Amino acid sequence: MSKSTGKPKNIKRRRAPGKTIESRENQLIGMAVDLAARQIKEGSASSQVITHFLKLGSTQSLLEKAKLDKENKLLQAKTEALQSAKKIEDLYIKAIKAFRVYNGQEELDDEDA
Repeated sequence: MSKSTGKPKNIKRRRAPGKTIESRENQLIGMAVDLAARQIKEGSASSQVITHFLKLGSTQSLLEKAKLDKENKLLQAKTEALQSAKKIEDLYIKAIKAFRVYNGQEELDDEDA
C-alpha cells in the first residue's frame, strides 16, 4: 500500500474510452501491446504473440516499413507537384487574359482583376 493514499500501488486507474474511433483503436492497441509484453515477460505468451513480435523486428519487416515510408514521401511529392502545376496553370491563364486586355482584344472582368 502507498503511504500517502492508503491504496495498493499495483491497481491501475481506468481510462475513459477514446472519443473518436482512432483514439479508441490506439487505446486498444496500447492495451494489447501491454498485455503481450506482460505475457512475454511472464513466459505465458502464445506462440502467435511471440512470432508476431519476432516478425516485427525482422530485416524483411524493417525493409518493408522503409519502403512504405519512401512510397508515402513519393506520393506526397507527387501531390505537391500537381498542386504546384495547377497554380502555375492558373497564373498562365491570368497572364494571357491580362495580355489580351492590354492589346485591346478583351475587356477585363471584375473577377479577373
